[in-house]
Amino acid sequence: MTAQTSNSFLSKVGQVVAVLLIVSLFFALGLWQLDRAKALKQSLVTATAVDTNIVPLTSIATARQPLSPEAMNRAVEFSGNYVATYRAPNQADGDEQVSDWEVGLLQVGTNQGILVVKGLWSERLVNPDISMAMVIDIKGQLRASQSEDHAVNGDGAISRLDSSVIVGLTDLDLFDGYVMASSESRNGDEFTRQRLTPEKLSSRVSGYYWQHISYVVIWWLMAGVVLYLPFYRRRVKP
Repeated sequence: MTAQTSNSFLSKVGQVVAVLLIVSLFFALGLWQLDRAKALKQSLVTATAVDTNIVPLTSIATARQPLSPEAMNRAVEFSGNYVATYRAPNQADGDEQVSDWEVGLLQVGTNQGILVVKGLWSERLVNPDISMAMVIDIKGQLRASQSEDHAVNGDGAISRLDSSVIVGLTDLDLFDGYVMASSESRNGDEFTRQRLTPEKLSSRVSGYYWQHISYVVIWWLMAGVVLYLPFYRRRVKP
């Protein structure tokens, strides 16, 4: 084998290896995009699936500990007395209606507390018979803390529904997250007021399912093009 023939052979081998590497890369990207599509589809199911079985708050959550994924959006019940009231401005409910909310800090037991969304701030005087000395029974949905501010802390207002924003205002050991109350009652008698619908849950995986699928097709189409190009060049070569 002459040097020229040897160089030509090595060049062809190099071209084949380069083509296979590029094809493998595009194919792997397609597989990754397909996994993202599957994860998105699964997350949509998980995000909208809410367990309606009511469980005690302390059976799924612990004060001063982050909420576990299994605890989020669960229906809970607990009892305690309100020790503070805050205004949560510019909150959006499940119908995308923006308003100020009344949020109470409920003491649970001797030294624990959790934020409870009671209803609209404009209706805070609907139940004047509720006093801080009363033990109130709460049922509602346990939600993860908000990560974005909706207002500025101060003058009785909290910037977001997050126990961390009131850590300096109480000596209680706070539960992570907050509860959207569906009912407040005392000795079986429920306090009547408009209850708020929780904001709709959404997927944590970015993008849309068919968008990911379209990228799978694009990546694999590019892999097919790269694989076909050497044969096309041979056909058109004079």
